[in-house]
Amino acid sequence: MNDKNFIEELRQKREEYGVTQTRLAVACGISREYYNRIEKGKQPLNDELKGVIEKQIERFNPQEPLFLLIDYFRVRFPTTNALAIIRDVLQLKPDYMLYEDYGKYGYESKYVLGDINVMCSMQEHLGVLLELKGRGCRQMESYLLAQERSWYDFMLDCLTAGGKMKRLDLAINDKAGILDIPKLKEKYKAGECISYFRMQKDYSGTEKCGSDLPKNTGETLYLGSTSSELYMCAYQKNYEQYVKNSIEVEDTEIKNRFEIRMKNERAYYAVVDLLTYRDAERTAFSIINHYVRFVDREDDKPKNQWKTNDDWAWFVGENREPIRLTTKPEPYTLQKALHWLQRQVAPTIKMVQALDRENHTTILKDMIEQAELKDKHKHLLQLEKSTIEERIDTAIPQENDDVLEKQ
Repeated sequence: MNDKNFIEELRQKREEYGVTQTRLAVACGISREYYNRIEKGKQPLNDELKGVIEKQIERFNPQEPLFLLIDYFRVRFPTTNALAIIRDVLQLKPDYMLYEDYGKYGYESKYVLGDINVMCSMQEHLGVLLELKGRGCRQMESYLLAQERSWYDFMLDCLTAGGKMKRLDLAINDKAGILDIPKLKEKYKAGECISYFRMQKDYSGTEKCGSDLPKNTGETLYLGSTSSELYMCAYQKNYEQYVKNSIEVEDTEIKNRFEIRMKNERAYYAVVDLLTYRDAERTAFSIINHYVRFVDREDDKPKNQWKTNDDWAWFVGENREPIRLTTKPEPYTLQKALHWLQRQVAPTIKMVQALDRENHTTILKDMIEQAELKDKHKHLLQLEKSTIEERIDTAIPQENDDVLEKQ
């Protein structure tokens, strides 16, 4: 992008976001007069200043440059009656769940609805385990929306049913690229981080792609031991999506992600805090601020008096708009299966079609006619013919007593 296009786009964004020249100039560390000359095309721009301006203008984006999601939720219930948990807690109709006679974590079987997994066991100490990974959380949000329940309502229903928290991940997504992962890694290695964590790991990954050229998988920084009950992880989400889904880095909505990953007692206390204050930002950043702070080196002062790094200060709440718990409901569809078909199978199908035409055979037609649908395929067809509203079950009222006092 040349300077003329950059300046025009900058001016349009500034006006769209409702930011004065003075306010943006102060954020960039320059005078209003200097900034005014930039917008008029009278002041040359170098790459460094461009980068500063691009970062600062996005901080004023009214479309929430940062937003917070629940990205992993796992809870164990002290019962072997999985159907009761499906009906009473998830408030879904079991008829729309697929039963599979195998599970994980020692469970003997499971009920599945898309990426919503309910693990079953006849062993009382295992009980019933609900597991929602990232995609499962988004699908559960579709049902919560139809049930007119929030995450807070759902968490309270889980605890009311005697659920014991096993894992909770809070994810802060950065759409503007404000959270600079490589820079955080450099500061950590340079000792410019005050932290209670004793361990950290960082990764700069590549993997081979189809043309045998290395594909950049982005940079990751772990704060704390991954085997502990609480640790944090910051990574370049856009590169992850590039590797997983072949979405170009510049086209990815989320640039970076900061996750707080909690297990067992730590997860439970985070849920209690969420239910007490119903303010996910307060819960997330009180945890972050307790454990870690990135600073700028000041050799004439003790390390605990070093100034908090400006970008980090903004990230944790200084001079920015509040962020809230956001839902991104994504109904489960055949899209995952179709995406796999397109990427992994379609080329082979096309080859067999060409072979049939050349040899005047019906290999592909015969294979399709002889194929038998498995239960999971019939389940997918059942879901495609039904609506979210048909799958929910809100007939059984929940009594939300003072459950937090009982835990």
